[in-house]
Amino acid sequence: MAELIKMPRLSDTMEEGTVATWFKKVGDTISEGDILAEIETDKATMEFESFYDGTLLYIGVKEGETTKVDQPLAIIGDKGEDYKSLLEEAINTDEVEEEEVKIEEAPIVEEKIEINLDEKQVEVSKTTAAAKKPATTATTLPNKDRIFISPLAKKLANEKGVDINQIKGSGENGRIIKSDVENYSSSGVKSKTFVGVEDFQEIPHSQMRKTIAKRLSESKFSAPHYYLTVEFDMSNAIIIREQYNSIPETKISYNDIIIKACSLALVANPKLNSQWFDDRIRYNNHIHIGVAVGVDEGLIVPVLKFVDQLSIVDINSTVKDLATRARDKKLTPEEMQGSTFTISNLGMFDIESFTSIINPPNSVILSVGSIIQKPVVKNGNIEVGNTMKVTLACDHRVVDGITGAKFLQTLRQYIENPITMLI
Repeated sequence: MAELIKMPRLSDTMEEGTVATWFKKVGDTISEGDILAEIETDKATMEFESFYDGTLLYIGVKEGETTKVDQPLAIIGDKGEDYKSLLEEAINTDEVEEEEVKIEEAPIVEEKIEINLDEKQVEVSKTTAAAKKPATTATTLPNKDRIFISPLAKKLANEKGVDINQIKGSGENGRIIKSDVENYSSSGVKSKTFVGVEDFQEIPHSQMRKTIAKRLSESKFSAPHYYLTVEFDMSNAIIIREQYNSIPETKISYNDIIIKACSLALVANPKLNSQWFDDRIRYNNHIHIGVAVGVDEGLIVPVLKFVDQLSIVDINSTVKDLATRARDKKLTPEEMQGSTFTISNLGMFDIESFTSIINPPNSVILSVGSIIQKPVVKNGNIEVGNTMKVTLACDHRVVDGITGAKFLQTLRQYIENPITMLI
């Protein structure tokens, strides 16, 4: 019996998915557990395996195409089995738009006029026919009665002013898809770029980029952000790092020290370890710190769990593993969920200071700049010092100014005297 495979929901925020790669083709024999495809979600690219045995009868979403969660993805069944009725039942009319033009012929109208001339009855027949006209004027189809076109392709065609009647669809059953519109020109070939002509490249939004835009826009325009900036003396942190790194097979970064210091500062200032929801504020007793990692398509925030219980060396190895797999899109959804506090560090790119947008539903995010060598005053004398600026963005609905300031005071104690983190 044929089984319908739908686009899976691979994360709690996933609304649609893009097929990155098909590992099987129509006609292939499938066993339960075989990897069918790689699906690009809003957070990562993940392998999708089959739960059925049989033959791959139908592929509904080509590589590079996107569809909503729970829409038809593929069909697996017995070889040669008729699956059309199953597919027709599953197709969502909101996803497959049909533009249909029906030509109506008005009925022939016959009028009879009687004229009395010299008492002779003359009958004149007058025959007329209403002009043929289309039932709808939205689209004129001279050579065919029906057009199948995806919503995205239709939108793109409207934006480009392209007559969809002139486009030959390459999708299933001749359906016009986005690439058909992009590759179409009035001459039937791709447009060429000439010297002196404006040129550009457009890349469709990835699921990750769309989710980043959605979540951060909601955060920026709904959460009343305010910012607190302080500058730390990093002299002792530099010494501690050098001592750690002198131990064979042990390497730590400044970011590891900052993560550890933040976890301890949150223990002392639990109101910052909080989250805003529409009907409540949640104060977390556990400390899960999200560490922003830049990838080609945007920003991923893998989460270190129970950070206050980890050593600096443990933090280092965990962050390296998460960051590597984040760049390779190999993180699981569970590894990107549940943060209670977020750190974004651009110090390695020589950014002195910056502000970040809070990662909802968290109530704060810490932005970390680079370590700068500059003159500083110590005990009335000018010396060469090493300083680092950090900026705490706070949601004023949850964290008041004095609460944020106290957290930064505590954080200063740990950063400027890192030995206290080891006691």
